[in-house]
Amino acid sequence: MLKFIPLFAIAVTIAAQAKEPSAPGMDFGPLTKLVGTWKSVETGGVDVAPAQAKSPAGKGQPAVSPFYEIMTFEPAADATNASEQYLVALYYKQEVFRKSDNKKFHDQRGYLIYDKQNQMVYNSFCVPRAACVVAEGKAGNKMTLKAMPGGIAESEYLAKNGRTTAFSMTLDLSGDDLKYSQQTGLQIYNKSFEHIDSDALARAK
Repeated sequence: MLKFIPLFAIAVTIAAQAKEPSAPGMDFGPLTKLVGTWKSVETGGVDVAPAQAKSPAGKGQPAVSPFYEIMTFEPAADATNASEQYLVALYYKQEVFRKSDNKKFHDQRGYLIYDKQNQMVYNSFCVPRAACVVAEGKAGNKMTLKAMPGGIAESEYLAKNGRTTAFSMTLDLSGDDLKYSQQTGLQIYNKSFEHIDSDALARAK
């Protein structure tokens, strides 16, 4: 005898499955708590970057932009390097908007990667400026990840006109609160500049 299941029940089951991250056999360690969506708290974040030519701040001067952002983390895949290093990865999407006009001015896609055996975390990401970074550090609820020599790749144009010389970030995860600060060393407009970003986020779902 055929058993009919109400369409409503099927829809509820599918929706529930869609909300549950599927990563059988993968241990994300301290990164597990990141899975989901995060949004800036009301105070938001601050970006300090080199101002563009003809901007109010003046070419190459510090331009301060208050912002808010949305970050989403989800299980991605696992991989083995050189037959020995086993890694699991969370994919993440970061979209940052200026408070002044709600315009998105930073879009970042990447992976947070966990090496359980060596207790290391890697942040491997690219931004649509023809630049990519790999930063690494010891795993934990509070982590400092730094780009090692060779951990920064960029276009020939950027290498000549806006070279990234260093990258470091600190992540601090406590319950449903996430804070980060990062420093990007630049060689731009014939001088050094430290590009700084920081924000506090809360779990949205």
